Amino acid sequence: MDWLIPFWPVLPIIFISAFIRSALGFGDALVAMPLLAMTISMTVATPLVAIIASTSAMLILLKDWQKADWRSAGRLIFAAFFGTIAGLYSLKHFPEIYMKFVLGVVIAVYGIYNLIRPTFQPISGKPQLTMFFGFLSGLLGGAYNTNGPPIVIYGRLRGWQPEHFRATLQGYFLPAGMMITLGHGLSGLWTETVFMLYLTCLPLVALAIWIGGVVNRRLPYGKFDRYLNIALVIMGVLLIYKAWTG
Repeated sequence: MDWLIPFWPVLPIIFISAFIRSALGFGDALVAMPLLAMTISMTVATPLVAIIASTSAMLILLKDWQKADWRSAGRLIFAAFFGTIAGLYSLKHFPEIYMKFVLGVVIAVYGIYNLIRPTFQPISGKPQLTMFFGFLSGLLGGAYNTNGPPIVIYGRLRGWQPEHFRATLQGYFLPAGMMITLGHGLSGLWTETVFMLYLTCLPLVALAIWIGGVVNRRLPYGKFDRYLNIALVIMGVLLIYKAWTG
């Protein structure tokens, strides 16, 4: 098991990120990607997080699938397909230092956005708006596995109610995540290391999802959400600094 020695930080990072996904319905990649990017290669971190995210979405959706807005999810998935292709191209051909810098900016800005929480009037599902957010989500998902922020913002613009919000996110994340994961495989990013790490993390992911589900029912959402967003800003800034200083 010598292959695990360089990757020992991966296990607690994956556990924490899976817990946050179960507790909030999103946020696993936002936590895992900046931490993993400071620990292991992006070409290992990205396919690993994609596979784990799809697994988490499937486990959560098995319980809540009836609450999802499947029409909105389907349109977003269609647009995300084209964005995913662009994101995969960026991951394969752009220098890693630039990829880490942009990832840090995306995460920090999203954390700040959630802390400010601008108020919008709910809008109808305009096709142009759905296509834009779906494409942007696919782009960020293919490159960084951070397909969540555009969809979360879209859900808030649509005025999704809390009981449907978590389920609809999973209804989008599962097929979109599988699409991203398949893209990683076709791009040659599936390696023995990725799959060995996935199998090692799988029991921790199952445990984290169960604990997160318990916390989801008991912890005041607003307080936990605020702490998470402060952490995202800090991690985003640290990743920007690390990329900037080389």
